[in-house]
Amino acid sequence: MLHIVDDEAVVRDSLSWLAASRAIPARAYERAAQFLDYVKEGQFAPEGDCVLLDVRMPEMNGLALFDLLAGRGLAQRLPVIFLTGHGDVPMAVDTLKRGAFDFFEKPFNDNQLMDRVQEGLAGSRQAGALAAVHARLATLSSREREVLELILAGKMNKVVADQLGISMRTVEVHRAHIFDKMQVKTAVELAGLLK
Repeated sequence: MLHIVDDEAVVRDSLSWLAASRAIPARAYERAAQFLDYVKEGQFAPEGDCVLLDVRMPEMNGLALFDLLAGRGLAQRLPVIFLTGHGDVPMAVDTLKRGAFDFFEKPFNDNQLMDRVQEGLAGSRQAGALAAVHARLATLSSREREVLELILAGKMNKVVADQLGISMRTVEVHRAHIFDKMQVKTAVELAGLLK
């Protein structure tokens, strides 16, 4: 989902049209506070999210909104591309150093902007998938984590049982719980997920 945060209706409309021409779903927000309501919901799009953010807006400007997102650790999940007619090189360099995905000055090249949006969406999808894996890992018990480490080391159930001082049947139960919680069917798939 492309999120367009700009106080100018013409800019929001043209960017929405541009996104639609590339089959990218988009939402437009006139104010930063409206976009923050979406962020508070925490239901990010599975196809990824990217934010086109104007620097100058009333109430909360784009730089303040970006700082808020970065402070919450959302810069990778919500890559921000700044759009401005009032930018300068030091501002662009500063925002990029602080984690912005890109910085475009108006007027901009439509194709270059949409290419960067698609790259941002891809990065957001990867960050979302990684966050999902970490959330699943957090559901494992401490014993399941011990078994997981030994499975990833290529140990057979009998060796895992000997090293942990538990029965082979208990290892099999833990292994089944791990596979279920991590949503995999094989140790190879598990290793690929956690690489």
